[in-house]
Amino acid sequence: MVTHSDFNRGKILITGAAGFIGAALALKLLERGDTVHGIDNLNDYYDVALKEARLRRCQAYPNFSFTKLDIVDRAGMAGFFHEHRFDAVMHLAAQAGVRHSVENPYAYIDANLVGFAHVLEGCRQGKVGHLVFASSSSVYGANTRLPFSEHDNVDHPVSLYAATKKANELMAHSYAHLYGLPCTGLRFFTVYGPWGRPDMALFKFTRGILEGRPIPVFNNGKMIRDFTYIDDIVDGVVRAIDHRPAPDPAWNANAPDPATSYAPYRIYNIGNHQPVELMRYIRVLEESLKRKAVLEMLPMQEGDVPATHADVNDLSRATGFNPTTSVEAGVARFVEWYREYYSAPR
Repeated sequence: MVTHSDFNRGKILITGAAGFIGAALALKLLERGDTVHGIDNLNDYYDVALKEARLRRCQAYPNFSFTKLDIVDRAGMAGFFHEHRFDAVMHLAAQAGVRHSVENPYAYIDANLVGFAHVLEGCRQGKVGHLVFASSSSVYGANTRLPFSEHDNVDHPVSLYAATKKANELMAHSYAHLYGLPCTGLRFFTVYGPWGRPDMALFKFTRGILEGRPIPVFNNGKMIRDFTYIDDIVDGVVRAIDHRPAPDPAWNANAPDPATSYAPYRIYNIGNHQPVELMRYIRVLEESLKRKAVLEMLPMQEGDVPATHADVNDLSRATGFNPTTSVEAGVARFVEWYREYYSAPR
């Protein structure tokens, strides 16, 4: 059963607005008439020109504004929240990437822990009506029971990135408890599509195949991922923003449910609920590109897991979320965008 929040939309802040999900979400909110303010530090973790191109699409709307700001900047964030008032905040800014966290741990401590603390404090001081924040399927870590459920404990992360996302969930709960700040955490499962991140597999595979280079296939291809198309993700995020959590009267302290709380707090998986074998994903890409891939089979990388599969029943019941994009359709749309954006050969 879909329940409806009485949350009144108005001005929405998106952190990480130049990012893959952030920019796509901004466009969706702008199209329906919301006032959107974006912040981003525009760092060079990947191609800044791509981030700027995403922003330009948003800046075509009069109801969009942007501030270049790093969430790690405590004084800058405090001043920003003092100057602006928001009805809702969608926090997407973070240092992403499981594999990168193995080599650059301090970047994750700064952006994902210190930065998130600044967002929480800004929301508290600014009396924000609803904070929605990006968690990750990575929090499931060493768990192997599939599909992954929000109601299972996630206490054994296998990367620092995953640990920072789990920490975000705990930090948010403390603010929901102490200050009554409504918080919703969304555990994103592998997101792909046009305007995506160059460090993600689909981007790397496409570039490698078009350039005739071998593409790295980890765990010898024995991987399963719940690949979720960007439009489906954005639909779910919008629904989550509109659905402010309330305390759960059935929450039991003697048998605590990690996904709910006596405080205004909720954790949801957001994925396609249709896991795909990595080798099938590559074959679908080959068909879209009309080229064969040269595969470089490699062992599992540190911090990675062999399979992800999202149970999205809770989000579906609460908001009506219903992902519909097949991998075939999603990959084809990505390839079409990639060829146009990079003037790649057909």
